[in-house]
Amino acid sequence: MVLERDKVIVLDQAARDAGVMVGMKRGGVTTLTADALMYDRSPARELDVQREVAFALLRFSPQVAVREEETIVVDVTASLRLFGGIVHVCRQIRETVKAIGVTARMSVAPTGQGAWLLAKRGRRRVLKMTSLERFLGELPFMVVPEVRSFGDWFNGLGCRVLNDIRRLPRAGLKKRCGVDLLDSLDRAYGLSPELYEWLELPPSFSARTELPDRVEHAEAILFSARRLIVQLCGWLSAQQLALTQATITLEHERGRQAIEPTVIEIALAEPTWHEEHLVRLLKERLGRVELEAAVIALRLTASKVQPAEPPSDSLFPDPGGSAQDHNLLLELLVARLGAENVLRPAPTSDHRPEQANQWVPVQDTAKACTAPAELPRPTWMLDAPVRLMIKNHRPFYGSPLKLVSTGERIEAGWHDGALVTRDYYVAEATDKSCYWIYRERPSVTTEEVRWFLHGLFG
Repeated sequence: MVLERDKVIVLDQAARDAGVMVGMKRGGVTTLTADALMYDRSPARELDVQREVAFALLRFSPQVAVREEETIVVDVTASLRLFGGIVHVCRQIRETVKAIGVTARMSVAPTGQGAWLLAKRGRRRVLKMTSLERFLGELPFMVVPEVRSFGDWFNGLGCRVLNDIRRLPRAGLKKRCGVDLLDSLDRAYGLSPELYEWLELPPSFSARTELPDRVEHAEAILFSARRLIVQLCGWLSAQQLALTQATITLEHERGRQAIEPTVIEIALAEPTWHEEHLVRLLKERLGRVELEAAVIALRLTASKVQPAEPPSDSLFPDPGGSAQDHNLLLELLVARLGAENVLRPAPTSDHRPEQANQWVPVQDTAKACTAPAELPRPTWMLDAPVRLMIKNHRPFYGSPLKLVSTGERIEAGWHDGALVTRDYYVAEATDKSCYWIYRERPSVTTEEVRWFLHGLFG
């Protein structure tokens, strides 16, 4: 793709084979190939994409500036050690830009202006000021915007590269061309300070993107959604915030048959600002969504955020992963299986075991009550107690059961009409398996002694 001032020309191999070249007029292109597709340039859309890339790059530095001629300047001086050096920074920046869906020429130099000029000619990394001066001096002088209006005059003087211009007397250049040209060169060579208007961050994050076509399967939305996620992660990093809840809104076709947008809520057990984890969660959620209509656009909103707290590394990590790893696993299971299928125990304040032992979604923040630590409780509670046989006046479950604990009397439920009167014991079988059994207390209507199995110990 080649950007010009009045049009965008997309050149593929078929167009090149037909003889189409960059810079040709529209009529000449249609003469060579009548089925060529040409798109009018949209400066407003180009600026929007440029700002999207700038937001995504905030994860590498809070000092990001949007400049003219589709340029973004990022000062990563203070971030090199964090990201493992300039080589790793460049690789991650390139991956981030690719996730937005655009291509870029990238360069590194001691000055932002110098890096911009080098990028125009494909030079990638120049780390020393002496090398910067040498490579800048070899560039054609037309790469500097302030020089272009005086291009004919410089050509008449025999100038071809920036070194030729720098050899001219400064006083004469200032009188003939003004101070802007000299200031631009001085900034590039590090002779004067560079002042940029760094990107201002909004207090909240909400970004929208239109899909290239009507999408009828939720999984196909992931690529466009990732564009929004990388922008969100950049915003979170620059604000030093972590995401705890996000909202994905899928907009459907408009018109008479328009329906309400599909809203997907993503709640995180562990606050995060990492792109990989958010993309993985969204992928799992989208895999479970059935669209009622085609999607034409989507919006990502950071519903809840909190100050980011980097995890502290212990000297001797616990086996099985950290608490953060555990929470990330739970989030992935919820996204894949649904919140209603990932439960945690939440005992309630009721003496009856079948009422006290409740299960709630793992993301439910309801507080739980626990039984006193000195009272035995089984790992597995049966949904309904199983009546046991009696052999030789002893409860029997595969083998005779021997009581190995003192009794625990539970008498409750009179207030809701579900009265229970039981004596619970820990019983041991001949194979050393332990069970939680109870004996119903005899009533005035019956003297029969009945034993029931209610739980198993691990």
